[in-house]
Amino acid sequence: MFIINGLIMNKLELTVAERIFHFKQPAGTSRGIYLTRRSWMVEAKNPDMPQRVGIGECAPLPKLSCDDLDDYEGILKNICRHVEEEGRLDDDLLLPYPSMRFGLEMALMRLEAGGDVIFDTPFSKGEMGIPINGLVWMGAYDEMLKRMEEKIEDGFRCVKLKIGAIDFESELNLVKIIRNRFGRDDIELRLDANGAFSPLVAMERLEKLAQFDIHSIEQPIRQGQWMEMARICTESPIPIALDEELIGVNSLAEKEELLAVIKPAYIILKPSLHGGFKGTEEWIALAEQRGIGSWITSALESNVGLSAIAQFAAYIYGCPLKMPQGLGTGQLFEDNIQMPLDIVGDKLYYLP
Repeated sequence: MFIINGLIMNKLELTVAERIFHFKQPAGTSRGIYLTRRSWMVEAKNPDMPQRVGIGECAPLPKLSCDDLDDYEGILKNICRHVEEEGRLDDDLLLPYPSMRFGLEMALMRLEAGGDVIFDTPFSKGEMGIPINGLVWMGAYDEMLKRMEEKIEDGFRCVKLKIGAIDFESELNLVKIIRNRFGRDDIELRLDANGAFSPLVAMERLEKLAQFDIHSIEQPIRQGQWMEMARICTESPIPIALDEELIGVNSLAEKEELLAVIKPAYIILKPSLHGGFKGTEEWIALAEQRGIGSWITSALESNVGLSAIAQFAAYIYGCPLKMPQGLGTGQLFEDNIQMPLDIVGDKLYYLP
């Protein structure tokens, strides 16, 4: 089992610097359109080993992360001072700040490793790729259709379509177009509603979508409606995956209660939102005990975060990974940080 808390360092120096990334194309979600992405890079050093530097990325999602706070940088710097003094990460202190925990985990593990590779797997050795889904962002009908066709032409065999931004009938038609061209053996189709359906219409829409052999649909209704979500998970003809529902559910007891009440088919895990490596591993273990599937996705981090997430996915699920992960976000930014990551066909590779 992976335990970041076992890492204790003396003479630790942590610095924080904000970084703004710019999307190549507007990224549309049900919560609006992203044009830029703010991250805070944590640099970890030990004066006794000046040749080593560990970089971590703290990247809360606006209006979504439970630690999307006005004074994010100030809180992060205070936590860094605490970590310097203690030489370790404090579970209780970091529990409300999952994106900060993730960035600090990355930075300290890279410092200890003396480089980017923090998990020893066939993926991090460049021997094996991770299957990923092709992501089609929300947008106008013609834009989404074009993006969908591009993903399939690029060789993706699993396509994730974000819905909820345009009228439902148009989105239903997009799904129909895919299935008219490609059967379920050719393309695995995942949907992400980002909570766009109301409980009153959710079942009707799920039944209409079900005729097109959908693998799963993420978060059909807004989070926080546990009993309604539990009912939908029981009655839905499409397997339900929880995403936003997991945000802010940070303690072990809360996680156990959520899974016991809602009983989803899948949970979707983003280390920046769900407690870093430690919190994500906890979710996976609890889900496996209950026969619930899972996969890992990035949360629009730069390549600094994406590299760490991909390495962790290969470690926690083992290579080769059977289920496509949501790790195709490294090509989103005009000014991304260069890392040895490359997408070939429908797989993400690490090329050391």
